[in-house]
Amino acid sequence: MREKKFILFSKMHGLGNDYIVIDETEEEIIPEHKKPEFAEKTCQRGFSIGADGVIFVCPATLEGADLRFRIFNADGSEAEMCGNGIRCFAKFVYENGINLKEKIKVETLAGIKIVENQVKGREVISSKVDMGTATFKTAEIPMKSNSDEFIDQELSLNSEKVKLTAISVGNPHTVTFTERIEEIDLKSLGPLLENHKVFPQRTNVHFVSILNSNEIDMITWERGSGITMACGTGATACVIAGYRIGKLDKNVLVHLPGGDLKIEVYEKKDTLGAYMEGNAVLTFEGVINI
Repeated sequence: MREKKFILFSKMHGLGNDYIVIDETEEEIIPEHKKPEFAEKTCQRGFSIGADGVIFVCPATLEGADLRFRIFNADGSEAEMCGNGIRCFAKFVYENGINLKEKIKVETLAGIKIVENQVKGREVISSKVDMGTATFKTAEIPMKSNSDEFIDQELSLNSEKVKLTAISVGNPHTVTFTERIEEIDLKSLGPLLENHKVFPQRTNVHFVSILNSNEIDMITWERGSGITMACGTGATACVIAGYRIGKLDKNVLVHLPGGDLKIEVYEKKDTLGAYMEGNAVLTFEGVINI
């Protein structure tokens, strides 16, 4: 009879974007080759814990980083970065005594991100993340295009065309501004854009309505997870894209189905970057056997 392995986990969310968080700082709990399968299985809603993804807290491998952040989507694919996920990560490591610095340097596949926690007592009540700089270069997103940048241009989608801006903030995004966000069929357009042939690594998909130059509504189809309540990297991408094309100011409040995020754009040499600020919540802790 096969011996069961019991795994401790925390269930957390950032604005409804929910994750299973597992501490691997002392030992590798899930073998490397089994991580995609584990994520796909445990993220199934109704059949397991259910989540948008699995976060592993790991020792850093890059010089200068305090810890390493790894995130696997619900379909088992590993993502470069996740804004809501990294806030969950920051709250988890502080409140579990893994790292008690209020400002930590987190290694991700999109580079080292600096996260500053606002702490009250022993509780992290919000986190501000330097999301780094963005790129609109199609070769870097990556996107197959004859244009060096794909900004507010039309992309053919079956029998219709969608005007969008392609951008990477460590992972790929498309941003479409619309006056009628409530009429967007996200279940249909989301997967079509995510898997469009011009995006060799697929893409995250966002539709945005501008309320004013400092406030937007946003909905998301997340690469590898589908419709989600929020997307931190997506909110960052939307605001930077809106600022670049002159639709938004530098400080923007982003309304997502799961709640609000504050995005602050900054200029660095010839590029644009942003800070993202919001909270994360511990929903419950538990044990799963595999």
